[in-house]
Amino acid sequence: MELHTLTPNKGARKDRKRVGRGPGSGNGKTAGRGHKGAGSRSGTRQRRNFEGGQMPLVRRVPKRGFTNIFRVEMAIVNVGQLGRFPAGSEVTPELLLAEGVVAKLKGGVKVLAKGELAHPLTVRAHAFSGKARQIIEAAGGACEVIEA
Repeated sequence: MELHTLTPNKGARKDRKRVGRGPGSGNGKTAGRGHKGAGSRSGTRQRRNFEGGQMPLVRRVPKRGFTNIFRVEMAIVNVGQLGRFPAGSEVTPELLLAEGVVAKLKGGVKVLAKGELAHPLTVRAHAFSGKARQIIEAAGGACEVIEA
């Protein structure tokens, strides 16, 4: 067997369908497009949600809700994650970013109450949940709100 004798298996390759090339091809005259109508003309395509003239689903289903354009997306930090910092230290958003506790400082940092805190810390953040504030202060720490 030589490289110049290699051929694909029988039936592995098919000739493309040549439409509109006479009655002998089986796709002559209208070329498989039927008679008249938009589908028979060139350059036409139906819209994505076209349902044959029926009222489309996106218009039949009622609309609900809205998007609040003033929403501020904050990075979330739980009280349990603050335990890695030494007692008495000041925890800032920049320190949280440097330590990898938050991936990026979106619209600020909010501290939530999941977890425990055993030693006092001064935590500076843009927002605190009520319970998180209680946990930090119960451990002897302080909460300072940063104005954005």
